Amino acid sequence: MRKRLEATILQVIPELETGGAERTTLEVAEAIINAGGKAIVASQGGPLVSALERLGARHVTLPVASKNPITMYLNAGRLTKLARDTGADLIHARSRAPAWSAWKASQNLNLPFITTYHGVYRAKGHVKRRYNSIMARGDYVIANSDFTRSHVLHEHSPDPLDNPERLITIHRGADLRRFDPESVSEERIQVLEKQWEGRDALKILLPGRLTAWKGQETLIKAAQILRITRQALPVRIVLAGSDQGRSGYLAELRTAIKDADVEHIVTIPGNCLDMPAAYAWADLAVSASTRPEAFGRVAIEAQAMHCPVIATDHGGARETVLHEKTGYLVPPGDAGALASAISEFADLSTEKRDEMARAARRNAETRFSIEKMTDATLDVYIRALSGNNSLGNG
Repeated sequence: MRKRLEATILQVIPELETGGAERTTLEVAEAIINAGGKAIVASQGGPLVSALERLGARHVTLPVASKNPITMYLNAGRLTKLARDTGADLIHARSRAPAWSAWKASQNLNLPFITTYHGVYRAKGHVKRRYNSIMARGDYVIANSDFTRSHVLHEHSPDPLDNPERLITIHRGADLRRFDPESVSEERIQVLEKQWEGRDALKILLPGRLTAWKGQETLIKAAQILRITRQALPVRIVLAGSDQGRSGYLAELRTAIKDADVEHIVTIPGNCLDMPAAYAWADLAVSASTRPEAFGRVAIEAQAMHCPVIATDHGGARETVLHEKTGYLVPPGDAGALASAISEFADLSTEKRDEMARAARRNAETRFSIEKMTDATLDVYIRALSGNNSLGNG
């Protein structure tokens, strides 16, 4: 039964770029509209504004990405006026700087205030911890994983999170319509095959921007181990992602590939614009982050595409990858363990690989769909609007 939410919800996010938090903002906006409500988003703008407006939501451009204290103070007044003029019933903040302004606006108008932790904010001192604490001041505080939830409890309980029942885990969802094996044509896959040259090799994909903590160097070292220990195993590894101006790191990766003598195995093609086809091309996806990720959408999107995943055994990956069922979990930064997991997968029979691929899709469908995420978020809105502050975690 479709939920009903005849309310006006104002979401506040710094910018509408193409990241996970921004896409979640659009997904929730669409769910609000489908439930009978009105969706408003305040941000500094970005490439997703047009997509948001096509959904029927309203976008208002405000300088909410600024961390300047004066601008943040002025934004509180701007958001107060916006919420009053649009008849907003609830304000939902998705980042720290705009959250301070949104919190003040919600106090000015006596509106429910919701926050979402899309990442883990580290703090070494009191000042930074207080700055971060705004995200724990919501009537409800949404964490995008149990890992994030534990971090919030560690950092902000009992001050300002005096009641842990206000903190609820809502995992991010994958777009199962877009990441659907049945919707990706063979032609789309062949476009990538021509570029990446996988042929009959074991095809391995590590997607993500080229930055040191994403673990590309660990996979290069694993490729070197496989070259030496599994000479008869043909492997093709693609490190797909933009360097985002980090030309120095890209040069380091190319040098590491050359030094490891795996230039015939590993390629760095740049950014990929067709990720569903990329996962359909791959036999195996790798998420080798050396520091814990709050959630990590790669693991879910890959599994949705029947693509098992090897991920590092920390952070949100522990909640998204089922070890030896939908993929493998390995210690972070351990090239030997990563190579062993790749080798173990390579030795599976076709039937066992297919079984793991089907389990991966089921895992995404049953636990990490957009609908599951948006339904849970609407539940939070409904409870907050009713004045019920006893939601608890689940």
